[in-house]
Amino acid sequence: MTIGAVIFDFGNVLIGWDPENLYRRLIPDAAERGAFLRDICSPAWNLEQDRGRPWAEAIDLLVTEHPRHEPLIRAFYNQWDEMISGPVAEGHDLLRRVAAASIPAYGLTNWSGETYDRTVPNFGFLEHLEYVAVSGHLRMVKPEPEIFHHLLERIAQPPQHCLFIDDNAANIATAERIGLKTIHFQNDGTTLEKARSLGLNV
Repeated sequence: MTIGAVIFDFGNVLIGWDPENLYRRLIPDAAERGAFLRDICSPAWNLEQDRGRPWAEAIDLLVTEHPRHEPLIRAFYNQWDEMISGPVAEGHDLLRRVAAASIPAYGLTNWSGETYDRTVPNFGFLEHLEYVAVSGHLRMVKPEPEIFHHLLERIAQPPQHCLFIDDNAANIATAERIGLKTIHFQNDGTTLEKARSLGLNV
């Protein structure tokens, strides 16, 4: 079955993103840094900003709980751009091939609306995307199915005609339950071959 639309995750598929990029400088000790990013500015805490919680509220919450870490907590938002390492070559290669083949491409990203709006419009790859479902704007996040259904309504093609590419296994699992074809992105040089085997004519 030929793929009629391709859905790209952003973080670590098209754009490199890792809090370690910033906090290696701010917290040189690896064990201390790991504990901070696990227990204070944690993935679960950050996911609520991806869901639409304002950054000011999120930061105030942590500063109240961990006042001695206030500068490090505030850096998570104030120095957000330092967590980004630039384009992911393998993801961009596929996006360029999809665009050249005139196959519609879409974005589906867990990203705070506040940091998305100040960061992502600077990246030229957006011109290749018909629409981007940004979790922080929509107040729904992956791997919950609602954001997938929202995007599929915009695409207006059956899920089995769509290919979804993401680096997160939980997101891939939800997409497969909905009926999307998927690639669990590994940034290992195999994405193009996998996409072609699934029916993407690029």
